[in-house]
Amino acid sequence: MWSDVELLINEDTNIVRYDGVSREDSGSGLYQVDTLVRISSSNKVAILLIFIVFSNTIEIIIIVVDNTVILFDQSYQTILLLLHFDTDVDTIDVCLERKFLVVCERNGNLHLIYVPHKKILLTRLVVLLSYHKTSFHKLIFTGFYIFQIQSLIKINFCSTEDYHDEGCSTAVMFNLGHEIHLMIGVISVYQCCGLFSLKVSLIVFHCTFPSHNSHIGRLCSLLFSRAEPVAAVVVKCFTEALPENRLSRLLHKHMFEEAEKFAIAFQLDLELVYKVKLDFVLEQLDSASVHGSGQDVWSKLVDEAKTNLMKITDEQYVVDYCLKAPWPTIETTEKMLNHAATRYSSLQIQEALARLATFCCLHGLENFNGNAWIEFLHSTDHLRNILTHLREGDMKGAQLLWLRYEGQITLDFDETNLEALLSAIPEDLSSQDLSPWLRTVLVPFVRKVLPRGQKILAKWLEQKARNLELTEKGSWPQNGLDLAVLGLPSLWTWKKSLDEDYGSDEVENLRSLVSNLRQLLDLHQKYSCKLSLSVLEKGTVWSVVFYMLDKVPAPELIAATVENSVLPYALEHQLPFDELLLRYIKDLLERCSSQTTTLFTEWEAKAVAVLGCMNDSDLKVDAVLEIMQKAVVPWSNVVEKLVQQYLEMDGPKQELLKESYRLMEIRKLLRGYGIRNFNLSNSTQVMTLIRYILKQDLPMSLDDSLTLADAYKLPTSQINYLYLIQLIGQHKVLSVLKRLSSPEAECVIEHLTSWAQLQLEDKAHISDEEDFDVFFTPTNFEDPKIRKQIQERHITAYENTRSRHSSKQKTVTTPVVANDPDGKTKTISTEAGLRRLGRQLQRTEQELWSDLGLRALKVGKVDKALKIFSELYEHHCNSSTGKVLFTAARMLCQMLEADVPMVIPKDMDLPAVIHDLACQAISVCHSDLLLDCLELCKGTRTAMDVYQQCQLSDNYGFIAKVAGKDHHSQWTFQDVFSEDCIVLDPLSVLPVQYEITNCLLPLSQDAKLYPLDCSCLSHCSFADGSNYLRVLLGPLSNMLQMLQECSQLELALRVLVNSYGSCLQHVTSNIMDINLSVQVYYLEKPYWINVMFTTTSTLNSVAVALLNKVFNWRVVDCDLAIGLCTLLTRAEVFKTLWKVIDNTWQNYDKILAVAKIGANLSCLYKEPEELKKFLSVITDAEWGIKLGKLEISIQPVFRQQPEMKSNLIPVLVKNKKITPDVILQYCSTFGLDRDHVINQYITTLLLLQEDEDNMEALASGLEEEVQSLCHADALERVLQIIPMLHSTSELTGNLCAAMFKLSPYNYERIEVVLKIIQAADENVATFSVSQAMGLLQHLKSYKRVSPPADVENTHLLENGLLPNPLSNSRLPFHLLLQSKHYWKIISPELSEETFPTLLLISKLMKVSLDKLYMSAANHVFEKKIKPLLLEKKKMGHSYAYNEQTFKVAKTMMMYIQCIQSPEWAAATAHKITQELPPGYEKTQSLRFCLVLGDAWLRDPNLEEAARARGETFLSKLKLQFQRSATENVLMTSQLSNPENLKLTGLPGRLVVALYEHNSVEQRYKETGVQNYPDIHAAVKEISTINNVDLKKIRNMLLEKWICKTGPAMTRIYLYLFICNSLHFPSSVRVVYMLQSFSMEDPFSTSGPRLTFCHRTRALLCLVRLVDAAMLEAQLQIPRTKNYLKCYIFVSQLEALNIPYTVQSFLNSPKEGLVKGLWKNHSHEPQAVRLVADLCLEYQVYDPQLWNSLLQKCPFLLNLDLIGIANRFAQFNLPAFALGTLLLIPCASKKEQQIQGFLSLCNPVTVLEQVEELMNTGELAGIPSQIRETVLTFISQNGQHQKLMKTKHFDHLKKLIFSRGQTEQVKDLVDYLTSQNW
Repeated sequence: MWSDVELLINEDTNIVRYDGVSREDSGSGLYQVDTLVRISSSNKVAILLIFIVFSNTIEIIIIVVDNTVILFDQSYQTILLLLHFDTDVDTIDVCLERKFLVVCERNGNLHLIYVPHKKILLTRLVVLLSYHKTSFHKLIFTGFYIFQIQSLIKINFCSTEDYHDEGCSTAVMFNLGHEIHLMIGVISVYQCCGLFSLKVSLIVFHCTFPSHNSHIGRLCSLLFSRAEPVAAVVVKCFTEALPENRLSRLLHKHMFEEAEKFAIAFQLDLELVYKVKLDFVLEQLDSASVHGSGQDVWSKLVDEAKTNLMKITDEQYVVDYCLKAPWPTIETTEKMLNHAATRYSSLQIQEALARLATFCCLHGLENFNGNAWIEFLHSTDHLRNILTHLREGDMKGAQLLWLRYEGQITLDFDETNLEALLSAIPEDLSSQDLSPWLRTVLVPFVRKVLPRGQKILAKWLEQKARNLELTEKGSWPQNGLDLAVLGLPSLWTWKKSLDEDYGSDEVENLRSLVSNLRQLLDLHQKYSCKLSLSVLEKGTVWSVVFYMLDKVPAPELIAATVENSVLPYALEHQLPFDELLLRYIKDLLERCSSQTTTLFTEWEAKAVAVLGCMNDSDLKVDAVLEIMQKAVVPWSNVVEKLVQQYLEMDGPKQELLKESYRLMEIRKLLRGYGIRNFNLSNSTQVMTLIRYILKQDLPMSLDDSLTLADAYKLPTSQINYLYLIQLIGQHKVLSVLKRLSSPEAECVIEHLTSWAQLQLEDKAHISDEEDFDVFFTPTNFEDPKIRKQIQERHITAYENTRSRHSSKQKTVTTPVVANDPDGKTKTISTEAGLRRLGRQLQRTEQELWSDLGLRALKVGKVDKALKIFSELYEHHCNSSTGKVLFTAARMLCQMLEADVPMVIPKDMDLPAVIHDLACQAISVCHSDLLLDCLELCKGTRTAMDVYQQCQLSDNYGFIAKVAGKDHHSQWTFQDVFSEDCIVLDPLSVLPVQYEITNCLLPLSQDAKLYPLDCSCLSHCSFADGSNYLRVLLGPLSNMLQMLQECSQLELALRVLVNSYGSCLQHVTSNIMDINLSVQVYYLEKPYWINVMFTTTSTLNSVAVALLNKVFNWRVVDCDLAIGLCTLLTRAEVFKTLWKVIDNTWQNYDKILAVAKIGANLSCLYKEPEELKKFLSVITDAEWGIKLGKLEISIQPVFRQQPEMKSNLIPVLVKNKKITPDVILQYCSTFGLDRDHVINQYITTLLLLQEDEDNMEALASGLEEEVQSLCHADALERVLQIIPMLHSTSELTGNLCAAMFKLSPYNYERIEVVLKIIQAADENVATFSVSQAMGLLQHLKSYKRVSPPADVENTHLLENGLLPNPLSNSRLPFHLLLQSKHYWKIISPELSEETFPTLLLISKLMKVSLDKLYMSAANHVFEKKIKPLLLEKKKMGHSYAYNEQTFKVAKTMMMYIQCIQSPEWAAATAHKITQELPPGYEKTQSLRFCLVLGDAWLRDPNLEEAARARGETFLSKLKLQFQRSATENVLMTSQLSNPENLKLTGLPGRLVVALYEHNSVEQRYKETGVQNYPDIHAAVKEISTINNVDLKKIRNMLLEKWICKTGPAMTRIYLYLFICNSLHFPSSVRVVYMLQSFSMEDPFSTSGPRLTFCHRTRALLCLVRLVDAAMLEAQLQIPRTKNYLKCYIFVSQLEALNIPYTVQSFLNSPKEGLVKGLWKNHSHEPQAVRLVADLCLEYQVYDPQLWNSLLQKCPFLLNLDLIGIANRFAQFNLPAFALGTLLLIPCASKKEQQIQGFLSLCNPVTVLEQVEELMNTGELAGIPSQIRETVLTFISQNGQHQKLMKTKHFDHLKKLIFSRGQTEQVKDLVDYLTSQNW
């Protein structure tokens, strides 16, 4: 197998000559033979076939040896494919750029191979096996496409004999799909002929080779005998070799040593060899840079390059080579560039070194790449590079490139470039990273280079700032403000562009945005109100407040939000607070009332909460009205409570509030009927609405209609009339009419009558009459009997129907149907039908129902009958009804006597009902029936009482009993005796009692009676022979026996007396006729005697027993007792009475009753002695009862002699309930000394009442009103009793002493005492009664505001008084009256509200009013002004004017002005002023003190000593006023820093300090809309206060700022002038100061001579102060910028001591001037800078001069960075030192220096300086490198503790986690765990 392939190119190369020419000959026949490849086998084999295939287009060579196929590239450098087949290969070929290979074997197989994958895709047998000859001759490819899907390939075979005779008989057709077809034709290989021979082997085989630059077009191959086995096949190349060509070939083959020798031998260009070698090294450097190689390779290549460069004398080539070579490291690059610089000083090298430094900073030392460096070096489009870095987010690189190439960018920078630059900034770039570069680099660049670009920049910044609200929400709006403010030009910059339009509109838009963002930031920070920018821009300061309140989540938080946010915001923006809240309430209600309540559930509560924060009462009422109008109906509890609260208040808008409430009530009413919007302009519309409400027929329709009518002042009768029309046919009409007043009812009935008449006249209603199916002729209808028959028939039908219905629970027959007026269907057999029938039959309703009631009673339907009788009595109260009721009651009595079955309702007390019927009958009956009704009433009453005494039983059918007294006893004014007895059996007693009742009415109901006749027993006659008594006495005896057995004595006595009375009256009435009486006497004598004896004995026994019961009852029934006593004998009566009196103990009511009974009986029996004794007992008993009610017992003196009654006086006067009347009555009753008792009573009353009042007040907290009534009552009592005294002197003395023993807070009791003293009309020596009364009246109207003083407690302890709760609201009367402790009590009470009353008290008490005014002023200051000032300070308005403070201060000043002593007034004002904090109030107070001091000195009566004190006081006060006023000016102007405050006593120096304030420079330097202090106004006000000469100070400052001298200062200022005059603070201050002065000779000075430096400063200030036209007109200064530059250049020349004027400078040749400067002053740095500036300004481009200039410019790579870092470290700037070390080019050296530096410095200091000092865009990413370096060092060295408690620890954690280094993360976690973090 030919499997070993060896590539031998460049090895066996020989130079030979042919055609008989000697090898040593150097002629043109020089050739070269090169060995290309050696193919060998492990064993020697006989070669059967060898051939080579090549292609001119695809640079591929195929060598076939037997069955082995090898593919090479054209240079024989790479083996592409090596394949072995089963048989020898006949032919091969490639296609599609050497991707596919077709191999044809001897065995007829055709192979398709994919070369890149070295895979056989297809193998097909195309030709039959032919081992003796070739199977394939040749492959012809005209196009070949291979698909990966093998199944698509179709192969067809066809013969080719018809087409050629070259031995191939078959062709193969490939078909791929439907489009691609491939024909492969195979032909025999032609024989090769030999062109030349080379004796290297037996046989030489050659073939055609593709043309090459070094080949002659033939391929030479070593071939050998087929019979001899060989081990190797060698392929060689034969080419022509001229010296130049040979050298070229050697160089091409990189045979540089041979080439060098060859060139020397043939005397060819030797440097060409070195250059080609350097080019080869350059290629290797490039390849090594791309693929990366080891350090040895780099070193070898670099050394080779250095060696060859040293051999080249072409300096430009050396420079170019060093510039284009991709050196491996930055050190090598720097060395090679320096080497080129030493060989040839070139600007290219200098620029390359500068760019190398830039590249190093841009990519870092460790990321250096040669190719990238070359690309960067030759890049000329710097802006495109910057844009690339920006798009990639490399802000640091972009900044660096911008800073390094800003000058080149400036040349072609336009608006398009600016737009491209801004659009390249990534959207996700943090504003924190972007802002420094914009602020310090880009924005100043645009303003300077492209002023027109400010429009684009401003617009872009505005949009970018707005976008931050979405992209950087966490830092919003501060980030937006910081970014937007960058686009606003400073005041200094803006003035330069006033004459041109550089986007002023866009800048103004940006300015507006900045203003809005500042407001937004204030809202976020000051007021915790996070508002979106769009909302702020669309709204106003009012809407901002609305938004604050809208964001409050709950009404309970409204008050806190208003206090903390809304109120300060309103004060800051000078918004009317109450009006603001009112407008919010209106807006809230307007917005929310239109929404559904489910979305805004608490807006009403929020509105109420906001209202609670308002102060103005009128605006509060307006807010209440708004809430009432917009609140959801029905009102919530919150709204209802609010409205009711304000309805109870008093105010000017109260009527309006009530009217609105009334309208809202109507609105609420109408919403109940679905009416939400209404506008009632006249009464007609109101009535229409009322009709609608009535039509709804709701329970409240009438009341609501009446309410509506009352609201609109409409008559209510019309509404009632309309309502009653709707109720026609219902039972509610009468109830409605009863509710009306009589006049209104009459009016309504008249209307209804008129309406009814109109309805009846309408024939359409005739058909509505009811049809009862009864037909009458007019005659029959007039007959009452027929009508009665019809009625009876229908009543009977009704009763039958009801009976059947009740028995079967349903109607058997269908009744006759009639039309009912209300449209309902009812049967004729209903009660309503009967009523209508009765009306039709002209029977009254009373007659009808009387018949129905009696008929029901007859059949035992008691319940129904009683209902009918009740209706009759209620609606028909007349004599006919009385007759019916009497009949019914009598019938019931008879039915109960006969025990007739009855239907009685459950729990009905039938005896009581019967008695009620009898009572009703007697109240309305005819006079003829009166006696019968009376007798019936007495009987039924007795029966009812009997039933009340019966036992409870269900057997009788009715058990309910009415407890308590009867109707008569309820209206008596004394207790009625109630007897204790045994209950009765109703079944036994009731029938007997009703029998007695019926016997007392013996005549039947059907008996015919004449007028004045009666049916009762008492008026019955014996004429008819009837004995009514016998019938009565039997049941009467039985009844009495049963009652006595059950101890029912009172009832027995009543039955006996009533019955006996009727019998007696019956007998008496009959014996008036003598004949009749004689007849009766003789016939019934024994009977009558028996009756009389029985009655008398029974009556006596019952009376005695009952009298004992009466006296033993709890309350004696006197009337009953007297009545019973009359039934007994006299002796028995008196004995019983005294026995009761003696045995009764302290029951004075009973004793009094018994004594009165005895007195009455004594009068009756005419017993005076007994009467006297009974009267004495009555008197004592009455006083016992009277005093007992006062809790005083009279028992010790009861029934004693009158002189013993005085022993009870001490007890009486000490009783608090005793009254003077009682005392006087007692004295009068028992004949005691009145004066002594009265004095004792009054003194005891006052002192005792005081103690008891105190105790009760402490125990129960009685109200003051209740006490005052008691005091007034006591006074009234005393005043009534005083006139009864004979002398009042003793009383007055006692009262004066007693008054000071009273509580000083008990004004009522003190007033009582004082009024008693006044009434006594005695002189009082200890105090003035009138003064005391006046003091008392003032104190009563005064309510205390301070707690009790210690002196008050001491007074209470000294006098033995208890603490009084009234001390919290009252002043002590005694202490104020005595005046000893007056001021201790009064001073704490002083306030604006209490002062008028306290002033009146002080005047009354004749104390010093000056002291009062002083105390009042001090109190107002301490209690009112101080808290207000503290509140102002808390809210941040310490120095602002405040209206509320002014009002309080005005009151205080009024008090001070009322002080009569000028010295006291001034001292008081000054004392208060000393305690005021600095500010407006203190200044005004000092001004007021000055006025008082002047008034003090104007007093003509002032003594000399006092005048001297006043003058001293005034002089010091003036100085203090000036300092205070000056201090106030500083505070209000926001200039009150400590340095300025120290200068308030030195106004001149203060003015200078103010003009040197840093805000002067900042207002020109900073951008945006910041609020700077108005120094002009402050200076003017300070100068006015202190009388300072401003003109003098101005001239001094001009000389100081403009005419500064000194060479160092001159150099610095000139440099600042050239760079940016804004950095020259003095010029800014000059411009600002002169703005407030006139422009007449502002620079006149008497100082030193003005140099051109001074003139330049002055000219710069003039340009800022005066417009160009004025400068040109008045000062002849041309309107060009070059004029100022000329002054600057001349001043610089002047600094170099080169005398020039502006004119001479303008006329001088600039190139000569520059060269002269360089020649004479090149050693001075200032001159070097001046030469460079002049060259650039006047376009002096001399190469030699610039080369010399640039030699003096150090490059970063040449600097002593370590030395610079040491200098930074010496100035304690470690961050800058570390940043310098980071620029060291050598990586190892840099790392060593950094590690050493960080091990010695404090990392926290470095990080702090990075944030504080390195925050501009001019550092181009250095700060982040410094921070990362420090954090990396800390992490690697485990020094986490150094940053643990700093804000940099988060950066450290972020760095460690982002790098993901396991060890460092683990160390950090372990450290945090150890620290319990």
